[in-house]
Amino acid sequence: MNWILLVIAGLFETAFAFCLGKAKETTGTAMIGWYAGFVVTLLISMALLVKATQTLPIGTAYAVWTGIGAVGTAVLGIVFFKEPATFWRMFFLFTLIGSIAGLKAVSE
Repeated sequence: MNWILLVIAGLFETAFAFCLGKAKETTGTAMIGWYAGFVVTLLISMALLVKATQTLPIGTAYAVWTGIGAVGTAVLGIVFFKEPATFWRMFFLFTLIGSIAGLKAVSE
């Protein structure tokens, strides 16, 4: 169950990074809304990470959490913010995904 919470925490990390990116593109009330979304998703991500680390090794949990956030944020950057999807960028994203899966596999 805590692995599921950790994955969800990583997805919320991606969400708070997305909110920061959207806040940068907006002004006024919309910007405040995106910053509010950032705070809410940040708090949820942290709460879930805390819960997951109660039974998972902290080093593994933190690495998986940041890895999910990094991959998710990079993918959202490519899809929504028109960041480049070069061969090497995609290669290293897939390498990172493999590393996350490997950490989970050896942490059982």
